Amino acid sequence: MASAASKSKSAAVLVLLVSLAGVATTVDARFRAMQWTPAHATFYGDEATAETMGGACGYDITAGYGADTAALSSTLFLDGYGCGTCYQIRCLKATACYRGSPVITVTATNLCPPNWAQDTNNGGWCNPPRTHFDLAIPAFKKMADWHAGIVPVMYRRVPCMRKGGIRFAFQGNPHWLLVYVTNVGGAGDVGEMWVKGNGGMGWLSMSHNWGASYQAFGQLGGQALSFKLTSYTTGLTIIAADAAPASWSIGLTYQARANFK
Repeated sequence: MASAASKSKSAAVLVLLVSLAGVATTVDARFRAMQWTPAHATFYGDEATAETMGGACGYDITAGYGADTAALSSTLFLDGYGCGTCYQIRCLKATACYRGSPVITVTATNLCPPNWAQDTNNGGWCNPPRTHFDLAIPAFKKMADWHAGIVPVMYRRVPCMRKGGIRFAFQGNPHWLLVYVTNVGGAGDVGEMWVKGNGGMGWLSMSHNWGASYQAFGQLGGQALSFKLTSYTTGLTIIAADAAPASWSIGLTYQARANFK
């Protein structure tokens, strides 16, 4: 895909406010690392990681997540709202674990679906309510010997450290805009999203389509577009002003200046 950078000089606008003694105060809702929790990890695909692209989140190679990715069991995937979240994982208490239990950091890009034909503890690794990580092979091999197949791990969600602003990949047609959201910082996830053109209309709510995509129906062509996004995890809302120029086109990816912290 081609890429177009936003010319907006607007910074991320925090709109989460509370009233303290009658005074409006900005809430610090930045995402913080969570506690370490036990789980298990396997791997899928091959060294080239072609099978890890696309998937249940819809990310392709332009998303920039590389091979440090994971498919999540449905308990963590959350019907697509887990797309883009970041985890630290380390292998523990197994002979396959590398010395020192090195910590890897991965981005959630896919779903590891249930396998109801197999027992939860014998092949059905991603069956609910298990929390499980099916890693891209290069990521798995950073922490353990791949010959083991499955290893016990400790994991924790961590802030996603992204360079630059949120990216919006446009698909659809003149009457239906489908946007894949990538490079999301902070908690890494999106729970709600709105779009607004510069033609005088207000914010138009976008519905969650699947994975990391949101859709809007309407005539948005010929207008510079801004997006408002709320994190699924923290509830923090930011505005990516003028993220796409009036000349925007289906099939292109546009990068805003704003991002979650």
